[in-house]
Amino acid sequence: MGSSDRLFCRQRTLHEIVGGGIVADVILWRRKNLTAGILLITLATWLVFERCGYTLLSLISSVLLLLVTIIFLWAKSASILNRPAPPLPELYLSEDMVNEAASFIRSHVNTLLSVSQDIAMGKDPKLFFKVAACLWLISVISGLTDIITLGYTSLLLVLTIPALYEKYEDYVDKHAILMYRKLYQFYVKLDEMRVLTYQQWILEKEKLS
Repeated sequence: MGSSDRLFCRQRTLHEIVGGGIVADVILWRRKNLTAGILLITLATWLVFERCGYTLLSLISSVLLLLVTIIFLWAKSASILNRPAPPLPELYLSEDMVNEAASFIRSHVNTLLSVSQDIAMGKDPKLFFKVAACLWLISVISGLTDIITLGYTSLLLVLTIPALYEKYEDYVDKHAILMYRKLYQFYVKLDEMRVLTYQQWILEKEKLS
């Protein structure tokens, strides 16, 4: 199919549209093991929080408690049985790592603050309405579901819809274009009827006058 036969007459591939690289590979199931792993981990996280009743703080505490207990028992048993200690990496943050992280955070926070100031001062009305619409949509959706379910559902949609579309791309584009053309023809006829009705109303008004 040519670019004119594609939805929105696009010329780039779907892989290029979603960003290319490893992100596009994951979204389009080019790396099936990685995508399946992300879905399984996300599903397990959703089940832990939604079905088992864990909160984020309680889960982190439980995992850390289990990890510390295992390492402690391993180290004690190793010293008693003359075995090697658990191979733990050196837990140390260098000054360069801290400065690099702080610089990264500062740069993005300053960008966010600059954009927020432009929106608040009315310098970019289009961006204001976009942000307002997004915030309103988030408030409506958050009233219908919780953040964990919303995040899992969003990820599930991102990892399924683009891949299904790429698989049935020709079929979807063909029928979408046909539907668009029919809707456009219907709109043209409706507009012609509206113009005709308006002209008749003007003629009747002129006759009465």
